Amino acid sequence: MQKLKWILMLVLWLTSGNILAQVGQQRFGTEDAASLDAEREKHALQALAKLTEKVIVSAADAMPADKYGFSPTDGEFKGVRTFGQMVKHLSATNYILAAAAFGEEPPADAGDELGPEAVRTKAEILNYLKGSFAYLDKAIEAIGQKTAPVKSSPISPLKSAEATRLALVVESLAHAFDHYGQMVEYLRMNGVVPPASRP
Repeated sequence: MQKLKWILMLVLWLTSGNILAQVGQQRFGTEDAASLDAEREKHALQALAKLTEKVIVSAADAMPADKYGFSPTDGEFKGVRTFGQMVKHLSATNYILAAAAFGEEPPADAGDELGPEAVRTKAEILNYLKGSFAYLDKAIEAIGQKTAPVKSSPISPLKSAEATRLALVVESLAHAFDHYGQMVEYLRMNGVVPPASRP
């Protein structure tokens, strides 16, 4: 888990320099400011996205099907999502933010970050999760395209002028890791060691 945090921080650090350089170039209009290197950004994000997908899909797959309805009840957990609802939420958010990165409307069945009502079983939720990462991969591939539009998303804190493909993808990956931490807790509460933590 510590390794994943360092990798995420490294990718964010690597991309932040180019984001700041791009902002500085737009803000001050200087021609000699560093420009965004779309290929380097794509390569770094593709590596991080694959790692993110691997740990999250393996964690979702490790939870037994009969525990997808599990949510903690001891302490201050009233009203929290079940494991299955959390995985659907993570997936729906991937779809919504990737759609914004394409300048498209989010899939209608993504709902208000809840995911499709018809997706209920472990197998269906895993397919939805994998599909969301495939869609996010396409958004990463579109980084650097000058002709494709980008939209802001109502679920993103980024304002319209701040929304870029790069920023929306990074937001989606950061969100996914936030929920991965919760997934790990749910797994361990059910006696399951997350695959990424196994020797």
